Amino acid sequence: MLIVQKYGGTSVANTDRIKNVVARVAKYPRQGDQIVVVVSAMSGVTDNLIRLAKEIMPLPNEREMDMLLATGEQTTIALAAISLHALGVPAVSLTGAQAGIVTDGVHTKAKIQNITPKRIHELLNEGSVVIVAGFQGQTIEGQVTTLGRGGSDLTAIALAAALKADLCQIYTDVDGSILPTPHLSGRKKLEEFSYDEMLETGQSRAKVMQSRSVEFAKNLESCLKFAPA
Repeated sequence: MLIVQKYGGTSVANTDRIKNVVARVAKYPRQGDQIVVVVSAMSGVTDNLIRLAKEIMPLPNEREMDMLLATGEQTTIALAAISLHALGVPAVSLTGAQAGIVTDGVHTKAKIQNITPKRIHELLNEGSVVIVAGFQGQTIEGQVTTLGRGGSDLTAIALAAALKADLCQIYTDVDGSILPTPHLSGRKKLEEFSYDEMLETGQSRAKVMQSRSVEFAKNLESCLKFAPA
């Protein structure tokens, strides 16, 4: 099987958590599966980078903010790859651009226009786990772009579609989701839900997944699975 997994910032918040994620990931190549892992920046890193920029200038240039914020995910992918190496598992980290993700030129909230996953397929066929930086891409002119907050979900789903993956798994630090209703009583956690139900949750204040990524998955009829980390 070819599997795409995404881990958010709290799942990779420190080196111990990265090691926990990697221990789970390492099982797949050992059983003969190919796996691509999309990761976010470590929890708090993106907010800290924004704070640093605003200490210098209240409204920083959006192009430069994309350059700055993209470094958060690049730290995580390298640490994850190093952690896999420590377990004896071949792994290669790729930025969004190296993974073939091409976006439009709207800085800080770019849209994915095309993905050419040739390099990912080559690395998978060589037996490597591929770790991809979420949340980012590159314009056709070579400008670094970011996909907006929560954009790592979109990265994972778009890659799963481009790679024709058998499964796309979005791991998070919640146990499930509860749909908004007029009354609090009678609510119960959902273990499975439709794309429309997930959109309803995402468009409330739950922020479990980026709504744009769920819409993308629905349009592609991707095999998307939501799971607790």
